Amino acid sequence: MVQSACTLLETTLPEREPCLPLFAASVRLLSFLGYDAAVAEREGMPHYILWEAELLRTLGFGLDLQACAVTGCVDNLAYVSPRSGRAVSEEGAGAWKDRLLPLPAFLRDAQAEGDIKDWQQGLALTGYFLERHAFGQRHHPLPAARTRLAQRLAQSDEAG
Repeated sequence: MVQSACTLLETTLPEREPCLPLFAASVRLLSFLGYDAAVAEREGMPHYILWEAELLRTLGFGLDLQACAVTGCVDNLAYVSPRSGRAVSEEGAGAWKDRLLPLPAFLRDAQAEGDIKDWQQGLALTGYFLERHAFGQRHHPLPAARTRLAQRLAQSDEAG
């Protein structure tokens, strides 16, 4: 997680541009991950994914997960539009459900911790927008460290 975060910071941020909210989020993430390796391994992924969401916001591609893009409701948010980055409710998804990205519970509710499946969905969600906006515009793939992080999580799911 640390390697992926550092690589993303290095490759996405404009040089010498102050990014105070992202700096604070990065300090919180690195402090959490550095405090206890066992805890970081077990509980760090939601913190990391929330950090990636903050990186997207800093880059100008923030996700809007407050209300449904279709109905305007704030309940039952289950998906994210790959086009707009806005949340979509179960009711609002309709026939488009298969084209939407799953919205893991821990991104909707700060009290939810999630599980490996939620974390995989979270990494897929932020990865989609990082790949599309931060790297796709420059015709670059996601950094190898970020790809390895997603692969490692998938392997731990298969093993466990």
